[in-house]
Amino acid sequence: MPRITTAVRVLASVGLLAACTYPAAATSASSSNRVIPTARATTSRSALPHATVVPAANPSPARTPDPGSLSQTTARPGGSDPQFAKRMRTLWAAVVAGDTAAGSSFFPLGAYLQVKAINNPAADYRNRLMALYGLDIRALHLRVGSGAELLGVDVPDRSATWVTPGQEYNKGSYWRVYGTRVRYRTVAGKEGSFGIFSLISWRGQWYVVHLGPINRTPGTGAITP
Repeated sequence: MPRITTAVRVLASVGLLAACTYPAAATSASSSNRVIPTARATTSRSALPHATVVPAANPSPARTPDPGSLSQTTARPGGSDPQFAKRMRTLWAAVVAGDTAAGSSFFPLGAYLQVKAINNPAADYRNRLMALYGLDIRALHLRVGSGAELLGVDVPDRSATWVTPGQEYNKGSYWRVYGTRVRYRTVAGKEGSFGIFSLISWRGQWYVVHLGPINRTPGTGAITP
């Protein structure tokens, strides 16, 4: 009997040591990011436990989804938004270079497909809207010239109107504003400005949809006075 009691005590001690060595349950941290459309873009980072972080050999930057692949929101855009300012700098660079590659400043194709209730909106987007956009950029380049400086873009946000389905051949909605002014200074020191005929919104952001006026001689660039 003493020998059996001693063996039991030894086994119990081993079990106690094992319980101290391995925790009963592991704790993990989890987090989620919610995309909330606002006038200003925000970025949040999730906290992960140290043990799960494994450095990648060649880390690649996260891809920003195409705005046109997402659904519309009712968020009201603003001309002071940093993302809008970035798009206007892209447009300005195209104007001073006479280069029409400023698609990121223009209303996204995917959004246009969601908004317009017309036959073949993709063809209308490419053959009419983008074609006129390129002609208007070239017309502005001839006026502004190379090396001109962008002074500012003034958007009359308070005049914006919420356009509902059924208007302007639409099946979707967006904010629309007329009367935006682009101010600049030429290399000769002369200040001037021109208009953007209309901006419309997608997910709380302004985009160009008509740079020059709608009424013009077909196949020509035009400048909004």
